[in-house]
Amino acid sequence: MRITVVGTGYVGLSNAVLLAQRHQVVALDIVPEKVALVNARQSPIADPELQRMLAHETLDLEATLDARSAYSHAELVVVATPTDYDPESNYFDTSSVEQVVHAARAVNPDARIVIRSTVPVGFTDKLSASLDGAPLWFMPEFLREGKALHDSLHPSRIIVGGPSEHAECIAALWRDAALADDVPVRLMSATQAESVKLFSNTYLAMRVAFFNELDSFAACHEFDPRPVIDGVGLDPRIGHHYNNPSFGYGGYCLPKDTKQLLANSLDVPQTLIRAIVESNSTRKDFIAREIIRRKPKVVGIYRLVMKAGSDNYRTSSVQGIMKRIKARGIDVIVHEPVLAAPSFFNSRVEPCLDRFKRDSCLIVANRVSTALDDVREKVYTRDLFGGDF
Repeated sequence: MRITVVGTGYVGLSNAVLLAQRHQVVALDIVPEKVALVNARQSPIADPELQRMLAHETLDLEATLDARSAYSHAELVVVATPTDYDPESNYFDTSSVEQVVHAARAVNPDARIVIRSTVPVGFTDKLSASLDGAPLWFMPEFLREGKALHDSLHPSRIIVGGPSEHAECIAALWRDAALADDVPVRLMSATQAESVKLFSNTYLAMRVAFFNELDSFAACHEFDPRPVIDGVGLDPRIGHHYNNPSFGYGGYCLPKDTKQLLANSLDVPQTLIRAIVESNSTRKDFIAREIIRRKPKVVGIYRLVMKAGSDNYRTSSVQGIMKRIKARGIDVIVHEPVLAAPSFFNSRVEPCLDRFKRDSCLIVANRVSTALDDVREKVYTRDLFGGDF
C-alpha cells in the first residue's frame, strides 16, 4: 500500500518506519533539515531503536517537502502533526490537523485519512461533518518519548475509531507490522477512541500526582517515603510501577491532555479531573518552596528533559520550578546538552558540566545521574528510585 505520514515527530516518524517495513511510505514534513536527516537514514529525534532501524533495516521510506506529490500518490494518509494546548482558547490547537486533512482531500479525495494526533473529544466527527460526511478515522497513540518505535513494534493495544468500513483493514496494517503477537484490537466510534486517549493519559497523570502527594506528605512530616511507597505497591491492585516521585508530570502529552479532558468535561459532574490538573501546580509550588527555604545564591538546573533517553523538554516540570525560584530573585544556571543557545528564559546555559557544578550552590535534578555523584551533597531531588517506571 502507498502511505503518506504527515509529520516526523516521535509519533509520525515511528509510524512511518513501522509501516515502511511492509509498505511504500512517504514521510511529509515542512522542515527541510528533518527531511534531509530522514533521507540520510538518521533520526531527527532521540530514539535509539528508531535510529538503529533507520540505519540498518531495509525500509521503503522516503521523506519529502512536496505535499502535492505526497498526497496524490497515497492510498492512506496518516496525520501526526502537533496539537499543542492553547491556554487562551482553553483547547487544543488543531489547526495543523485540519489543514492537512483539507489539503489531502483537495489533492486526493479517494485517500483514506487516519488521524493519530491527539485531539479533543468529538473533533473527528465534527471535522468529518464539515467535509460533508467524508469518512475519517482516529487512532490514539500510546508511545513513550525515547521509546516510540519500541512501543510501535510492541503495542499495548491498537484502537481504531471511525466508520466500520475499512476500520478492520486499518487496524491490520499496524497489527501486521508489529513484532508482538496477539495485540488486542478494538474498533469503536471516533469519539470513543478520542476518549480512550485522553482518559488513559489523565489516569497516568493521576498516578504521578498521587505518588507526588505521598512524597510531599512524607517530606512535611519528615520521614522517608520509600518504605511507604513500597508498602503501598505490594498491593497487587496497585503494583510497583509509575511510582517514582518527581517535580510533577510534564513532557509533551500529560499536561495538555489532562487540561483538554478538563475542558471537555466542563458540563459534566466531576471533581477528580480538575484536582489532577491543579495538583501539578501544587506540587511545583511545594518543590519551589523547599528549594527557596534552603536560601541558595545560585541554583543549577541539571537537565530540562523529563527523563533519560529523551531530547524533549517541552513543558517539563522542572521549568515550572525554575520560573518560581527565579521570581524570588534567585540566580539560575542551566546544564542541558540538547540546548545550543547561550541562555534559556534569561538564565545562562552552561555546557561544561564541571563549571556548572562549581558555579551552582544547589543543583536541582528531577532525575539524578551518576554524573552528579561527586557533588551529591549539593543535589536536591525527589527521585527516590533512580528511574522512570
